[in-house]
Amino acid sequence: MTSLLHRWFDSDVGHSFRTSPTAIVAAVIACICIFCAVFAPWVAPHNPFDLASLELSNARLPPAWSPEGSRNFLLGTDDQGRDILSALMYGARISLAVGLASVVLSVVIGVSFGLAAGFLGGWVDSLLMRLCDVMLSFPAILVALLIAGVGRALFPNAHEALAFGVLIISITLTGWVQYARTVRGSTLVERNKEYVQAARVTGVAPLRIMRSHVLPNVMGPVLVLATIQVATAIITEATLSFLGVGAPPTSPSLGTLIRVGNDYLFSGEWWITIFPGAMLVLIALSVNLLGDWLRDALNPRLR
Repeated sequence: MTSLLHRWFDSDVGHSFRTSPTAIVAAVIACICIFCAVFAPWVAPHNPFDLASLELSNARLPPAWSPEGSRNFLLGTDDQGRDILSALMYGARISLAVGLASVVLSVVIGVSFGLAAGFLGGWVDSLLMRLCDVMLSFPAILVALLIAGVGRALFPNAHEALAFGVLIISITLTGWVQYARTVRGSTLVERNKEYVQAARVTGVAPLRIMRSHVLPNVMGPVLVLATIQVATAIITEATLSFLGVGAPPTSPSLGTLIRVGNDYLFSGEWWITIFPGAMLVLIALSVNLLGDWLRDALNPRLR
């Protein structure tokens, strides 16, 4: 593990990372957010979703540095007495999990369709690209809102796992198209190169050529796109939760926390919505900056 890390730091990508202050700061912020989200049960000072530990007398307390604040609640509390700092860690955990899962599923579907369309061509290419055109004609949020709303209507008393599954699928249906079109364009270039023609002449099956030869050479743009799309998926999830069709109320994400705090924004309790919004901005901005750095680092023309 140490040798692999040392080799990565000595590579062109590692050198690009070491010489980019923006990438380093973004990576530090992203790592802190991910660490706090993953280890929220151990890092968070309170469990904000344990109903037995909540006290309404602690509701809407301002941050600790305010005269009316409490040291037990660094960033204050919401309308139910939940610790905002702990709620941010648990909420970021849900937002990151949904965002990463939807991006992984989008990559699998989009790369598979893009490889098939670019390598096979003909009616397969036409059918898949027309499907992409149909999906691109609808706004992403509208499609996700429709799917999530239909899922909630069909399964009103569904278990939380099923609710999260509907949310992930709704984001995936709007996210795979970009991967499919990107991979198709790269595959159209790769399929006419000598190594692919040599594999065909030697009798290698088309599926094996796509998996073993073409796929590794088209994954560079996919990796960059996936990094950037993680932030987009998190924001989409937050938007759906803000509109009330995302994460269930018993396991609120950052979008749900922002929606709850929005009701108290104009009454003076600004911390209930400002801190979840700032957390969402930090995560999305750090991931986007890392995606921009990775795009430049993997582009040989910029070296």
